Amino acid sequence: MYIVTGAAGFIGSAMVWELNQAGITDILCVDEFANSSKWKNLVKCQFTDFINKNELFIHLEGIDPQEIDAIIHLGACADTTETDMDYLLINNYVYSIELATYCEQHNIKYIYASSGATYGDGKKGFTENVAATDLVPLNQYGYSKVLFDRYMEKAQPKNQWVGMRFFNVYGPQEYHKDGMASLVYKAYHQIKDTNQLKLFRSEDDAYKDGEQMRDFVYVKDITNWIMQLIKNDSISGIFNMGSGKARTWLDLAQAIFSAMNKEMKIEWIEMPDSIKNQYQYFTEADMQKIKTHDIGNCRFSMEDGVGDYIKNYLLKEDIYL
Repeated sequence: MYIVTGAAGFIGSAMVWELNQAGITDILCVDEFANSSKWKNLVKCQFTDFINKNELFIHLEGIDPQEIDAIIHLGACADTTETDMDYLLINNYVYSIELATYCEQHNIKYIYASSGATYGDGKKGFTENVAATDLVPLNQYGYSKVLFDRYMEKAQPKNQWVGMRFFNVYGPQEYHKDGMASLVYKAYHQIKDTNQLKLFRSEDDAYKDGEQMRDFVYVKDITNWIMQLIKNDSISGIFNMGSGKARTWLDLAQAIFSAMNKEMKIEWIEMPDSIKNQYQYFTEADMQKIKTHDIGNCRFSMEDGVGDYIKNYLLKEDIYL
């Protein structure tokens, strides 16, 4: 049995799909729906059961731990603009510790989502060789994630454990994320409706408008790497999950317009004051650590990933995996 938390979310539901692609259906999905439309992410997926995240530990009391192949913990508050630190600590730190403790007690593989936001402004680089205690995130979300990384680095549990620092992930199943959805998704709808795309002007003289850079990675690469991690239980530690190559917003815009078979037209807008002080102008995952384990090579370039996402999902009647 595989347990996937955040199973109805973006990467979580893509992970359930990936497991299904491998012929695995004995999956316990853990999440909560509230009034969100993310329930649609699981409609086509096959799994054994679904439980609310608040009932997981009670449910585990009735399961033989030896039947659990791995716990893939992708459930958390993923809103990078969330300012309620208590809420973030409960969801991104305390809950993660409780799962880590359970996995260590029963020698279960524990794969969890960290974030590239732990690196803050990137002045110390984007490499896992920098201790989590030395990282200074720019916002509360990043801090909640680095706190748990610090916990795991100090605990060094004997079971397999892997923290995955996701960079800018995009792809199918993110439709419910609203303002937190990737630019690919938001841009698709902007261009569809107006034939142009709004991008923030740069507030840093070192970067021209549109030349701010990000590490964009397709969700299908992420889920493929998680499958490889599960198969190799000798791998433990914190690893970056990105393409390893920073690209500009204009590069991404061109890929989106091309996939939609439209001419690129940009409208420059001012960056909101609320994000100016925590805006990252450059992110690029150092992928050397994970690649020493023959994991981390992208199957999709940015252009290929954007093309697959738009042509095979967003432009189709059925947009789900």
